[in-house]
Amino acid sequence: MKPFPFTPIQSALALTLLALVGATRAVAAPYLTPWQPLFKGIDLARGTNSVAAGDFQNRMVMSVLRIDLNDPDIRLLPSPRITNYVSGLREVSGMTVSRFVQTQGCQVAVNANFFDPQDYYLPEGTPMTPYGLLISRGEVVSAQADASRAASLRFDASNHASIVYTNWPPVSSAGVYNAVTGDYPLVIRGVNIGRQYLSEPGFIHQTNPRTAIGLSADRRFLFLMAIDGRQPQSTGALDYETGAWMLLVGAADAVNMDGGGSTTMSMLSSTGVPVRINNPSAVADSGRERTVGSHFGVFAKPLVDFINDVTAVPDDISATITWSTTDPATSRVEYGPTESLGFTTPQANANTTRHAVLLRGLTPGTPYYFRTLSVGTADGITHASTLRVLTTTNYAAPVTVIPIDGSWRYTASNVSAQPWTANSFSDSSWSGPGTGLLWVKTTPGNPTTGVDPLGTRITPFNSATGYPYITYYFRSRFTLPSVSPGTSIHLVGRIDDGAVIYLNGSELTRIRMDAPPAPISNTTFATVYPCAGDATCDDEFDLSGDGFLKAGENVVAVEVHNYNARSADITFGLALSVAQPASNAPALRLVPGDGVIRIEWDRGGFALQEATSPVGPWKDVAGPALTSPVVQPAGDGIRYFRLAR
Repeated sequence: MKPFPFTPIQSALALTLLALVGATRAVAAPYLTPWQPLFKGIDLARGTNSVAAGDFQNRMVMSVLRIDLNDPDIRLLPSPRITNYVSGLREVSGMTVSRFVQTQGCQVAVNANFFDPQDYYLPEGTPMTPYGLLISRGEVVSAQADASRAASLRFDASNHASIVYTNWPPVSSAGVYNAVTGDYPLVIRGVNIGRQYLSEPGFIHQTNPRTAIGLSADRRFLFLMAIDGRQPQSTGALDYETGAWMLLVGAADAVNMDGGGSTTMSMLSSTGVPVRINNPSAVADSGRERTVGSHFGVFAKPLVDFINDVTAVPDDISATITWSTTDPATSRVEYGPTESLGFTTPQANANTTRHAVLLRGLTPGTPYYFRTLSVGTADGITHASTLRVLTTTNYAAPVTVIPIDGSWRYTASNVSAQPWTANSFSDSSWSGPGTGLLWVKTTPGNPTTGVDPLGTRITPFNSATGYPYITYYFRSRFTLPSVSPGTSIHLVGRIDDGAVIYLNGSELTRIRMDAPPAPISNTTFATVYPCAGDATCDDEFDLSGDGFLKAGENVVAVEVHNYNARSADITFGLALSVAQPASNAPALRLVPGDGVIRIEWDRGGFALQEATSPVGPWKDVAGPALTSPVVQPAGDGIRYFRLAR
């Protein structure tokens, strides 16, 4: 993850941790920071101890989230079913906890159920099977299959919580809306039972990083806990030490979840960037989070502050920013293409509690960071929102120019020294055209299990080895009548194993290949393989078309590389769609009423203007009127309305 400047929340987290570390130098007993609000209904605390004391013999750093299940805006999300779900085989999509937070848009998450420990070496997107009961939004994702890993936390649709210490034989799941399952309980009705596991064999009962989930006695609070381990500042915890932390923070029942290198707690920053709250041992070892097979996310609203309800409605070259304040205040927005911002709107001095500002002159298809500022009329203080991000994304409907089953010419000959990616290159001697998905496999069976259509089988393979060649080359063409600035390219591939994609002779992206500027040759191997070795999951990404696309004929060239020389198959299919900015203004709709006119439009980024003549002079409707709908008195005479930016 790229370095990210501290938001006010992150700064507070850092200061809390510094204060915590400083405190541990002076005290031997475990130290717990005060609860710090992160989001509405979610608080964070940290704990540590400097030497063996009381219920602790290991040096530990602990992070815990307290979730108020009585808060009406709190929603829970265990890992949902994978799209092509198969019970007991393909149940969830493996990903890091930080990626789960980002893709699902939840505010915080931790890892949850156990899964096959070999799977965390596989790429994100790999289908995985959690152990124990997992229910997500009323849908059973994983059933309780046996007596192992059977301590389940269950929630109905209103977040009323319960716990089943040993869910075998399985207790009825009627009325259960969400559920996650760990291995065994640590705390039962306020009693720490963790010491009983000291005599149990197994690595799991040794000192390890720990993830645990607990409930308060009245079931109001849910506790998500991560204890760091395998690091100098925190060696990890035993079962009874984890139970002691749970009792200290207020839990009456607690369950040991998957831990070790999988123990990860992450939150979503105000700009949509995931931020790790704890220090996972996997990151300390390798610099990367583990791909895990089960997650437990929580949605929450922002904390109530002077500035609230910040909303951005972007268009292609403009955006409308709205917010509210608890007291009358002025309105201003700082914005820019980087986190340093750099631009500001004029300050509007109309003292109001509802604010709207129009950003003009933006670039289509571009992310912009922004924050809102309001000077309180009563206190004279400049209040600022947290940093946020919008993307100008108002495009026309995407046009598919190459479908997933499109036609490609292909060869296994070594053309790496030739200008084979150029538009002018002649591929008439290549095989094809063949219909995607294109594939070759030297062992029986379908190389693209669960994928339709199968497409064209490529005949050449390396007769000297009996396996497919390391590299295959593909080319396809499409035509565009014109290209506008800000045009976006959307790619969806089914690729086994890695690839480099070119458009009109320029490299677009690399998938599971050495990063640029590393050279790619005919003998270069893919760095990893996808989806347990078959092209059964999508590689999907968006790119700007500026500098790549052109009016007229465009050529896509792709080289697909195997993971090793004895890989039995390659598979390739690529869908490409193009979306160009919509420059037309939205249509206005006037709805007459009893003495009023309701004016509506369906896009952001425009200001409503009025005039008594179609040629003007035009002036902004008072407000300014930047968001639909606007209600105006009918009045006398004729008035004209238009949208401007």
